[in-house]
Amino acid sequence: MKKNLQKILPHDPPMILIDELVDVDLENETVEAAVRISEDKILYDKTIKGMSPLAGIEFMAQTAGCYAYFKNGEKEPKIGYLLGSRAYNCSIEKFELGKEYKILAKQTFSDTELVSFECFIYNDGVECVNAVVNVYQPEDSGEI
Repeated sequence: MKKNLQKILPHDPPMILIDELVDVDLENETVEAAVRISEDKILYDKTIKGMSPLAGIEFMAQTAGCYAYFKNGEKEPKIGYLLGSRAYNCSIEKFELGKEYKILAKQTFSDTELVSFECFIYNDGVECVNAVVNVYQPEDSGEI
């Protein structure tokens, strides 16, 4: 699913961290994206030859942002605010240079302004990170 992420996310490079939108399933309320760790990523740390595992929360938030774009009928993306995460569980020391990670987000709750996503990151098909991500988008900025 080749899509222009600059059109989908309300970010400008280099802040778009994910590389590819893999799938959007509005019926099942899921979205999948991918990120390839390279030295040109803004959060890349050459001292660890990768990215901090905390970058995973932003991978998850941007993946959820892709879902919001399609749920809102592919209108201009609106800014959402990452409220935080419950139980960010991570089993890796870093996102390794040269590896590709898959991010899966499933919407689990939504009202007019608050949305929760259960999110997972996979390394070679094995879950390495999971969290519940909570996002807020004011009504006047569009429905998430």
